[in-house]
This record gives sequence, structure tokens and C-alpha cells, in this order.
Amino acid sequence: MSKTNFFVKYFKNINNFINNLLEKNLNKLNFKNLSFLFKNNKIILTFVALFVIFISYLLTPTFYNQNDISKKLKNELQTKFGLNFKFSKNIKYNFFPKPHFIITDSKILNKEQEISKISKLKIFISFDDLFSLKNTEVRDLILENANFYLNTKNYNFFKEILNRSFLDGDIIINNSNIFFKYLEDEVLFIIKIFKMKYYFDTKELKNIFYSENEIFNIPFSVKSFFSEDKNKNLSTINFNLMKLNIENELIFGNDIKVGKSKLYLNKIKRLVDYKIEKNSFEFHIFDKIDQPDVTYKGKFNFKPFFSNIEGSLDEINLNNLFSSNAIIAQLLKTEIFNNKNIDFKLSINADKVYNNTNFKNINLNSKIQEGLIDTDNTKFEWRDFANFELFESLIFVKDGELVLDGKLKINVQDHNEIYKFLLTPKNYRNKIDQIDLNFTYNFDQKIAALRDIKIDDKINQNINKILSNIIIKKDDLQNKIYFKNLLNEAIKSYAG
Repeated sequence: MSKTNFFVKYFKNINNFINNLLEKNLNKLNFKNLSFLFKNNKIILTFVALFVIFISYLLTPTFYNQNDISKKLKNELQTKFGLNFKFSKNIKYNFFPKPHFIITDSKILNKEQEISKISKLKIFISFDDLFSLKNTEVRDLILENANFYLNTKNYNFFKEILNRSFLDGDIIINNSNIFFKYLEDEVLFIIKIFKMKYYFDTKELKNIFYSENEIFNIPFSVKSFFSEDKNKNLSTINFNLMKLNIENELIFGNDIKVGKSKLYLNKIKRLVDYKIEKNSFEFHIFDKIDQPDVTYKGKFNFKPFFSNIEGSLDEINLNNLFSSNAIIAQLLKTEIFNNKNIDFKLSINADKVYNNTNFKNINLNSKIQEGLIDTDNTKFEWRDFANFELFESLIFVKDGELVLDGKLKINVQDHNEIYKFLLTPKNYRNKIDQIDLNFTYNFDQKIAALRDIKIDDKINQNINKILSNIIIKKDDLQNKIYFKNLLNEAIKSYAG
């Protein structure tokens, strides 16, 4: 519908309303109510006239030249929020619920490079002087269904916006995505934005950034603001599903940024010191008071990308690493690490396993190279009875489920104690020195498939059949009984 047709129809409706009103009341005219009718219709007509003038005032921007509007809005957004927009020619105006322009298929540029594509952009303007385009000011800004493309050069995009003033206008971003790229066309991860808002808190008298998001199917929220001197950024991050809360303080320097964090996971508290340089990120996780033996150190280098993480702790909780809801498992399922440009090494030493007294001296090793993920050279001990070592292993995703495939070598230190632990009948207690096998373990289904089992370099088909399908139980006691029965059945088969 053209502007001319809109106004013709608009004023025609007003005219019909007035005529109907007068016709209805003129039919009732007499000398007694003439004065009353005149007064009431005068009030009504005055109200209608004021309403028409008000609506006409709100519709004034529809008469502006499109090029002039585009130029004015771009300048205002650049000055107010520091954002360089590129608009399409499709600019519409709407005065409900507040005067604003609607622009489809717009972009944000950073040093002439495209940083965002926006399906729908709403720019709210002031009521103060709609008659003058020159005096029109931008207030609130709403971005809907936008995609942001960040990398190591512009990763601070959202934080830099927080330096602007939001005293008389907010920025809201709804139903959008952040694509963080390592190289031009390689996406490392995607963050979904459900709702993001920049606003001025009148009680705390400072700019606030708040966002509700999701990464790797894990929802989280972020609240952030700057200190009064702008030298610190304070933030809190909540992963409610994981019961993880992070309080962070980042101090800005010339070329180095130094930060401190407090991590709260259920009742566990950890402190983090970290340092951010141009092409690297270093961190140290520790707990000096409650668990001084717990420590993690690591470094990420961004150009070229490689990382090395080393940890030492008294007790390791494998559920926090590989359970179906663990963040590590979720990360692995996204297959973002299956990238030939990533070089990652992990080494964690622990004295024991959480809720399991049988295993000790765990040395968990993992690396990512050439797009492959393995756990080679991971070692652990079962009491003082046997040593285990993984090699030729590979972690991958099959049908949406996380799988570990590899070889396991078991060096038996004391076969007699193993038989005692398993309550194996004495007539089946043959000497065993080494066991070699191939295995596949599904972390989601908690099922292990053992094959090619060799006992002292000899294959027994009956043992392979018995141990071909092991299902891990939910209850620890059930597992102990289940494993003892299963292993004793295999031992009896081996003894003949």
C-alpha cells in the first residue's frame, strides 16, 4: 500500500466517523438539547482533531527521503554505539508501540569486514522532534535473528560495546548465533543467543551486559560490567544445569590482561589465575586451603593453535569428564576437535578415583592431532595386583554417541591376590602374567565390547565369547557382583 492510499483511507475513515456521529445526533435535535449537543460535539470534535494531529505527527517520518533516513540512522548508531551498519534499501517506518524504523537484511561491518548479518533490525527514535530529521535521535536498538562471525582478532566485539553509554537507550539481541572461527571458513564453536541486553542500571549507576545463551547444548547466562575506572571487567557466568558458577575479574593492561576467577561446582571451590596475551592464554587452577594437592596448569596458543594442559590432584572424578551430561563429553560430541589445525595435549595425574578404592595412580593422557583424538599412554593400577595401559586408541562419535576404541595391555603383578579378590575356586587358579585385548566402550550406553583377548599370547574363543558384551550397572555393588561372576566364568573357561 502506498503512502498516498494509506492517508486517503485514513482520513476517509475519520470523515465517516464524524459524519455518522453528527447524523446520529442531528436526528434528535430540538430547541431544548441544541445547546447540550453543540457543547458535547464540540468536545468530541476537538478530541478527534487533536487525535488526528497527534497521529499525523507520529507519521511525519514517513515523508522523509530514504537516503536521508539511512544516512542519519547510520551516523547516529556509529556515534551512540560505535557500530558501523550497512543497510538494505528496504527501510520501513512504524509508530506502534513507539516510533521506530524496521530494516531487513542489514549488516555490521568492522574495518570494512562483515562481522554480522541481521535479518531484522528495529531502530527506535525519540518523540522530541519528529518534524526535523536533523534533530531525531536514536534510542533503543533491537536485533533479531542475527549471525555474528568472530575470530581471534575481533573476539572482544561484545565487550567493547559495553564501553558505550546506555543511559537513554538499550541494545537487545534476540534469537541469534555467534560463530567463532579459527580460520576464515572453519568454525570452532557456535553460541546460541536467546536474549542479550545492554542497559543502564539506575540503581547501580552503571552499564550492564546480560545474556542468556547455549553452547554445546548446555544453557548458561552471563552478567558483566566495568569498574568505575574502566580498568576492570567484572562478570558472573552460571551453568545451572551443571551447578557451576564462575565469578570473574579481568584487569586490563597495555598488552597483557590478567584475570582471577572463582569456580563453584556444587560444594567444590576452585581459584583460577590467568593471563591473556596477544596470541596466548595461560591459566592455573588451584585450591590452597581445602585441597592444596589439586592443581591444573595450561596454555593455549592461538597462532598457530596448540595447547598443553597438565593437572595433578588427589582424586579424579571420571563422571565429570565422560558422563553423558559432562561438558567434556558434550564438547567431543560436537566434533569441533576433529580439526587438523588443532594440536592439543592433556596430562592429568591422580592418586585415586572418586568413589572407587580399587584403582589408583591414574595417569590420564590425551592428545588431539591431525583431527584425531586418542588416549594413548593412559595408565592406571588396580590395587597392587595389576597395571593397565591404553594404546592405539581413538575417541569418535558414532550415531550421535561417544565411543572409545583401542587396545588394552594388562600386566598381572599378583595373580594369587586377584583370585582371592574374585573368590575363584583354587582348582581354577592358573598363573597369568599378561592379558592383551581390543575393546570398544560406548560412554552413553555404558557398554564395553571386548575382543581378540589374549592370555599370555594365547587366544581362547570361549573367553572372547563370554566377555564380548559387558554392560556397566548403575549401582556400584551390582557392578562388583556382576564383574566377579563374569570374570570367574571366563577364568573357569580358561582353566578348562
